[in-house]
Amino acid sequence: MISKDVIQSVIELARIEDVISDFISLRKRGINYIGLCPFHNEKTPSFNVSPTKGIYKCFGCGKAGNVIGFVMEHEKFTYPEAIRYLAGKYHIDIIEEETTADQIADNNEKESLYNIHTFAQKFFSTYLFESQEGKSIGLTYFNEREFSLDVIKKFQLGHCSSAWNDFTAYALKNGYSVQALVKSGLTIEKDHEYYDRFRGRVIFPIHNLSGKVIGFGGRILKHDPSKPKYVNSPESEIYNKSRILYGIYQARNSIVSLNECLLVEGYTDVISLHQAGITNVVASSGTSLTADQVKLLRRFTKNIVILFDGDEAGLRASFRGIDIILEQGLNIKIVVFPAGEDPDSFARKQRPEELKDFIVRNARSFITVKAQLLVDEVKNDPIKKAGLIHEVLSSVAIIPDGIIRSNYLKDCSNLLSIEEEVLLFELNKLLRARHKGAYRPADISEPEPAPPSATQIPTRKIESMFVSDTQEKAIIRLLFLYGSHDIYFDQPDEYQKMRKVACNVAGFIVNDIISDEIKFDNPLYQSFFDEFALMWAKQEVPDIYHFTSHSDPAIRRASMEFTDLEYELSNNWKKNRIYVNGEEKRLKEAVTSSLLSLKAKKLSQMIKQRQATIKEMKDDSALIALLKDIKQLKERLVEINKQLGRIITPG
Repeated sequence: MISKDVIQSVIELARIEDVISDFISLRKRGINYIGLCPFHNEKTPSFNVSPTKGIYKCFGCGKAGNVIGFVMEHEKFTYPEAIRYLAGKYHIDIIEEETTADQIADNNEKESLYNIHTFAQKFFSTYLFESQEGKSIGLTYFNEREFSLDVIKKFQLGHCSSAWNDFTAYALKNGYSVQALVKSGLTIEKDHEYYDRFRGRVIFPIHNLSGKVIGFGGRILKHDPSKPKYVNSPESEIYNKSRILYGIYQARNSIVSLNECLLVEGYTDVISLHQAGITNVVASSGTSLTADQVKLLRRFTKNIVILFDGDEAGLRASFRGIDIILEQGLNIKIVVFPAGEDPDSFARKQRPEELKDFIVRNARSFITVKAQLLVDEVKNDPIKKAGLIHEVLSSVAIIPDGIIRSNYLKDCSNLLSIEEEVLLFELNKLLRARHKGAYRPADISEPEPAPPSATQIPTRKIESMFVSDTQEKAIIRLLFLYGSHDIYFDQPDEYQKMRKVACNVAGFIVNDIISDEIKFDNPLYQSFFDEFALMWAKQEVPDIYHFTSHSDPAIRRASMEFTDLEYELSNNWKKNRIYVNGEEKRLKEAVTSSLLSLKAKKLSQMIKQRQATIKEMKDDSALIALLKDIKQLKERLVEINKQLGRIITPG
């Protein structure tokens, strides 16, 4: 059980922009930050982060919350897991009671898998450095690769014993069940026997964005044609190989800083480049690049440089993955290493400065590389050349940005020695066919449907099932945003001179609502109001953090509806003496008109309810009393509408 003091320390110390920038690229806009939402597919930033309010909100998909909520949503953590993660990031000590058997039983499958993988990583790393086999085989291999001690520890590399079940036996001895070990993929069951999946291999842990180990890759060092060179963890609740990139945790800050990501194929390529001081690099881990992996990269940068070895066949086979990158609107360059070299081997032969210079000098446009490669294949065969043109244009056609398409078309015209108008005509045919749904790039999986336009996305609101919902929400919003502010009224003093008297917004609204005995139709808004009334009775006003960190998840979610992240002004406006007459400047008017509007709505409801009962009245005296009551309500409604500037006559 984590104490409230620790949770409060996390809330106070965790800077939301700092935490979120670990996962996506943010840029400053005014006093807030914006970026591409990590929770839905978008190409124009609609994800807003407010450091002053300590919250985030996406105006595309509606996701919103505070720093703890973001970590829970993004990493699929439980509340305690999110607290522990943030406490670790900000070096906040957590003292917990000893875990009981009941608490262990309550741990969900995901938590159990994280624990097992962390345990396994420590076992493999310890075995690498402390066992005779680990030092003589595993550490020797890494030394031959020229990996420094720092980079070995940075990537938490390890070694697994060549014995059949050393790891499994050790895990069982430490309280892990064999069922959990099999489910994690670390242990394999065969004929009622259990053995280690990674036995006799050097270990490459795979981390998620927050640094948790979610899987492993293991490389065999002995030559054995009957066994695969690499073995990877099977997919599980925490590991989906199509949605993660090797090295993304170690590279993410560098990718954001440099606004560029280098994409390679294997584990050792990534580590060798880190060894050379190039840290903005990730690997697809030998699998075909997927749309989910590209979306993951797009959170951090739009600029991708793919590093290939000198194998043309491999480059040709990569076109499908490259098309997926193009389709996501990213900018691609390609670097081809000399024949017989790959990023790993080349990095170990060059000085860091030479390697960086080689990558910069040899980075070429993808279209240029593809066109040149295909031109060399078709030579002077006109039929094959026509096919080549369509293949190149198929890649250009899936680029969403029209200006970038146009630039690529010019490059293709020069490379293929074909008039640009001819290529444009063919490209337009492909675009029209694609628009109609008839076109599918060769070997490309079905793309996701385009995100809806702003006009198609419904406004994210609390479900409106109540007649006075709009007016009630306006009141709660004013309490939420301006409860601690003051408004001023003119009041005569003892000498009948008018003077300004300050009145707290929360106190004014709470007292007015209670004195008129108004109840909210929407129970969620009533809950908000009750909290304000309860705290105002103690002469306190709850702030934004009180609700965004509330124990009731419905209140936490609803509180995001009352934030105005899109319209917060930078302090630079005031510095430059540019003043905007915003809602805060006309707060008194907003408060009084909102209260009057709510009362008008309530009166209208009361009138309609009474009118609906007229036909049922049997008693004449009761009917007369009811009609008199309706008349008085209508007169009061007219009076309120006059104050609101509405001209409505009693009917």
